[in-house]
Amino acid sequence: MTETLPEPGPGTRGDGDIDLLTALLDTADRRGGAAALTGPDGRTLGYAQLGRAVLSTAQRLRAAGMEEGERVLFSVRPGPAGVVLALGVIAAGGTVVFADPGAGPALFAARRELAAPRWAAAESLLYAAARYGRPLARRRGLLLPHYHRLGLRHIYAGRRLPGVPAGALSARRLASGTAPAVRPEPAPHQEALVVFTSGTTAAPKAVVHTRGSLGAGLAGCGHALGMGDGDVLHTDQMMMGIPALVAGAHWTMPPYGFAPAAAPARFARGLAGATHAFCVPADLPAVIEAVERGAAAVPASLRHLVLGGAPVLPGLLRRAAEALPHVNVLAVYGMTEIVPVAVATGRQKLAHEGPGDLLGTPLPGVRVRTAPDGELLVSGPNLCRGYLGGPPMREHATGDLARLENGRLVLLGRKKDMLIRGRTNIYPGLYEPAVAALPGVAEAVIVGVPDDYGDERVVLAVVPASSASPDSLAASVRSRLPSLIDAAALPDEVVVLDRIPVAGRSRKPDRAALRARLRPAGDRRTGAAR
Repeated sequence: MTETLPEPGPGTRGDGDIDLLTALLDTADRRGGAAALTGPDGRTLGYAQLGRAVLSTAQRLRAAGMEEGERVLFSVRPGPAGVVLALGVIAAGGTVVFADPGAGPALFAARRELAAPRWAAAESLLYAAARYGRPLARRRGLLLPHYHRLGLRHIYAGRRLPGVPAGALSARRLASGTAPAVRPEPAPHQEALVVFTSGTTAAPKAVVHTRGSLGAGLAGCGHALGMGDGDVLHTDQMMMGIPALVAGAHWTMPPYGFAPAAAPARFARGLAGATHAFCVPADLPAVIEAVERGAAAVPASLRHLVLGGAPVLPGLLRRAAEALPHVNVLAVYGMTEIVPVAVATGRQKLAHEGPGDLLGTPLPGVRVRTAPDGELLVSGPNLCRGYLGGPPMREHATGDLARLENGRLVLLGRKKDMLIRGRTNIYPGLYEPAVAALPGVAEAVIVGVPDDYGDERVVLAVVPASSASPDSLAASVRSRLPSLIDAAALPDEVVVLDRIPVAGRSRKPDRAALRARLRPAGDRRTGAAR
């Protein structure tokens, strides 16, 4: 099968000032009664219904006192009600501030102080659990904030439960009114979204997007992934689902809390009729394994499988190509500050020769350059306004080391992952894809492991792709390394693990946890660690 980037759908290119709401409402007018969004419970909103619900929500929020520029702490899970409410807040002139209720009281309080919200929107269950179910939540390791004591105006999603503050507005009722005859004017410079990305309790960090940067980025994403009228995207990720809605596709959602790796056969069944699906790379092996043993079947309708949030390794791509020959794998490169930057197909990534990981050609409108130290700097209409409380951002320093090769971006590694051996700088990302492409290797990660003398050993950890003997795989890998890795960067040790520790929702390799796991093995030679 010849694998190419998808043909662009009828959606708008992300190469200019595109107002998110204008683009979405234009699509809603054009698509009318076509299916727009199917929630986890199977109920479907048509495009016309979606547009009316968003405009009704905005009108009633303004009537209830929401003013332009006010921020809303948002803890509503993905679903039709959450999507309508988020878009309605933006249409009312407000800002959605994604708030993780499980972040812990101190971090939640620090983020709230930085965002300075006037409103809170949460599930009824969160209000009830925060007020009456705290002992149970604490026993499960979840310290919920006291939503009812925040001193804010409240909006609740779902059926009203005990614990919802008096005077709280119902998201369902907000959406059920008559839509105004006049749509909001385009306002690409309006603050629309705040997403916390990192930082500590003392110094939380959040990205601010406008209606224009979201419009350019999300419309550009839909275009890059070939979504348009008649396509169906299956995902619970809002930043993938909104591009589908802007493009005119049908967004379907899996059940709440569902993870493909936990029930791959169920995930495959949920793809019925889908042309596109999204998952993180760490979830895909379980799906492929289920397909290989005949426990699951991916429908013939699926044309594109989108992967993002973590590196997409050659071993995984080869396995996907064999198990899912009719599916194009699309690897998206981007970050919260600017989404997306580039997209590459699985076949393009596998065909890349030389060191590094191919990211693809930068999308139209996205500008890239490298700093003197090789760090990738990106800008464009989809760039965020900046960090909350900080100056406007003109370009984003990604922290990634990269080069441009015939107009295509090649990732060399993360600056913070760089190791220093004598006078040699070792960039793990420069070599890990080539090692992961070796026969019998599923994953490969290079880390520096401190020894008992204050020095650092360079350790290559590999995960076998099959049931090969750890000792034989370690020996095979070590014998091939001189042809893949510069002599000055050769690892001191090769270990074989049953898995690489991962972290976060995207399940990226957790290098700190890997170093901690390998620390006791610092004085071992080539061998296995389990």
